Amino acid sequence: MPRQDDLRLLDWEGGYDAMRQRFAWPAPERFNIATAVCDKWADEPDRLALIHKTPKGEVERITFGELIEQSNRAASLFRDAGIERGDRVGLLLPQRPETAICHLGLYKLGAVAVPLAMLFGVEALEYRLNNCGARALVTTDAGMARIAPIRDRLAGLATVFDVDGDFHRQLAAASPDFTAVDTGPDDPALMVYTSGTTGPPKGALHGHRVLIGHLPCTEFVHEGFPLPDDLMWTPADWAWAGGLLNILLPGLYYGVPVLAHRFEKFDADAAFALMAEFGVRNTFIPPTALKMMRAVPEPARRHDLRLRTIGSGGESLGRELVDWGREALGLTINEFYGQTECNLVLSSCSKLGITRPGAIGRPVPGHEVAVIDGDGRTLGPGELGIVAVKRPDPVMFLTYWDNPRATADKYIGDWLVTGDQGMVDDDGYVHFVGRDDDVITSAGYRIGPGEIEDCLIGHPAVAMAAAVGKPDPERTEIVKAFIVLNDGYQPSAALAAEIQAWVRERLSAHEYPREIAFEDALPLTTTGKVIRRLLREKA
Repeated sequence: MPRQDDLRLLDWEGGYDAMRQRFAWPAPERFNIATAVCDKWADEPDRLALIHKTPKGEVERITFGELIEQSNRAASLFRDAGIERGDRVGLLLPQRPETAICHLGLYKLGAVAVPLAMLFGVEALEYRLNNCGARALVTTDAGMARIAPIRDRLAGLATVFDVDGDFHRQLAAASPDFTAVDTGPDDPALMVYTSGTTGPPKGALHGHRVLIGHLPCTEFVHEGFPLPDDLMWTPADWAWAGGLLNILLPGLYYGVPVLAHRFEKFDADAAFALMAEFGVRNTFIPPTALKMMRAVPEPARRHDLRLRTIGSGGESLGRELVDWGREALGLTINEFYGQTECNLVLSSCSKLGITRPGAIGRPVPGHEVAVIDGDGRTLGPGELGIVAVKRPDPVMFLTYWDNPRATADKYIGDWLVTGDQGMVDDDGYVHFVGRDDDVITSAGYRIGPGEIEDCLIGHPAVAMAAAVGKPDPERTEIVKAFIVLNDGYQPSAALAAEIQAWVRERLSAHEYPREIAFEDALPLTTTGKVIRRLLREKA
């Protein structure tokens, strides 16, 4: 049987530079995600795999033995329904055991799982299900109601399974005997759609090797993971790469229990209570959720927290949240960076001293990351350019589904270009400036929104903030801030002027927002990223 210590890819002796120099990727000729995260624990059938707290407050625990049997039955069920190797199957499911079971069953079958967020509306679902040509869909009663108006427009969708309906009866009738198909690392396993912040969502197709590509950063950001008593949870939807590939699948790979619980609407105090109740030690919390949690007074005093590590990414973390984590929780939040197409390639790790306020971190061992110009030339310290990742890299996507032009445009030579602006400092830390489309050009200056937003949320009145460029005939663009206020504050011209002065005093005269708009909420993707495109349209 595997030992957790033997599964680690990183050697922690000698510090960061030695770790990078010694690192070598595993290169298996054959690899299947389900075998790697599930079936390999067959000799420990009683080992805890999942803890599920239901919306009604009931708690169920699923062992690896049960997970193996149920995922085998799921693979048999999908096969008997006519799903074949390479077919795409949509999973419109929240955090619950059936989600993991279906993912693993599809991987065993050699089919392609297409996770879909429960927050998607009918247009978003219709686009993705038709774009990928989904043969089947697994969902809930709520999902059944969601797709009912578009069911006749989903021409390729032959079968729909309802986990709140007949699914468990069908699963019980399916065979528990199933041997995972023989797959290679590059065989398709998973298609995750981009968040659509800068255009129509694209289906990023990943091979089974994508799991291998995520493992070094999992160990790095969670500081020697796995350690005894570790237990993982994230409020991020498992339909997002951040929930699925940062927490669920790596947790199972290392034999660490994963907590599943779906908040109908994220509640910061309830999140602290949940982590205390189950002794969560390792968590991924996006910056948007952390900003909400920052408003909870004295969380460590009010809740019996046993947190060892917090990782955060998806948006810029900023100094304010890092300082809050140290003061309120007694630990350093480790920021990481990646994309749907190429995730977890940069990270901080406070255990190694790889942490710097205002910077994402440094390249995770195994990944080569640089800032380049439009010709693919590597730029030096302090030069603004495009954050890029060098291929080959196991975490990289295979292709955009049915979009070879967009796939080709994603590369300059051997560099995968992220579309994010950044710079490297003298010590090799990468600083995120903003999406290409988000960078503000004002009076000859190129301004990233992240630093402004970080400064804005440092003001006691500001709960959430987004900065965009507004066209201006004199300056090309001016900075406009959209702000959601904390409870107890009311919009006013005087408050706007106070917030403007706050930024001007702390940053510079060219970076402060010349206009401020107070909003009830900011437009967010299902993954919690601010859709600045919509804010620019109303600026």
